[in-house]
Amino acid sequence: MKAGQILVADHNGVYVIKMVGDVRLTLCISFDQFIDAMFKSESFISVLFDLSEAEAIDSTTLGLMAKISILGQERHGIMPVILASNPSIQRILQTMGFGDIFTIVDKLDAPVLAEQPLNCVNCNEQEVKEKVLEAHKILMGLNASNADTFRNLVNMLESC
Repeated sequence: MKAGQILVADHNGVYVIKMVGDVRLTLCISFDQFIDAMFKSESFISVLFDLSEAEAIDSTTLGLMAKISILGQERHGIMPVILASNPSIQRILQTMGFGDIFTIVDKLDAPVLAEQPLNCVNCNEQEVKEKVLEAHKILMGLNASNADTFRNLVNMLESC
């Protein structure tokens, strides 16, 4: 599997987030910092996720994606779009309940570009733990199945 990478771009307030390869929690702090900056931007209009080159996405990253959708709906009344052409990625998105909080498509009429890579930010173990915990609590709030799936992990992280 190809090492994970998150590429981003701002096209006149439409933020494109492209995930490539095997996207793991090693990028969670830099991704969360990007999310904060994106929502602070006065030009923010919408978000498009391009998962067409993603091979796998871990649950922490999925939780941060859900955070974007929830904040986008609360603050701007928008429902982000996910481009996902890989059937296994589509299945994960549906299983997690993303069909309720995203518009999921398997193709777009025009190409999208995201060229600025997010780099892994040096952070301490506590920061990573807090982001992992936040992401999984968000996923648990989406549906009962997620609550069951992630309950033990969340309980373990909260007790550490």
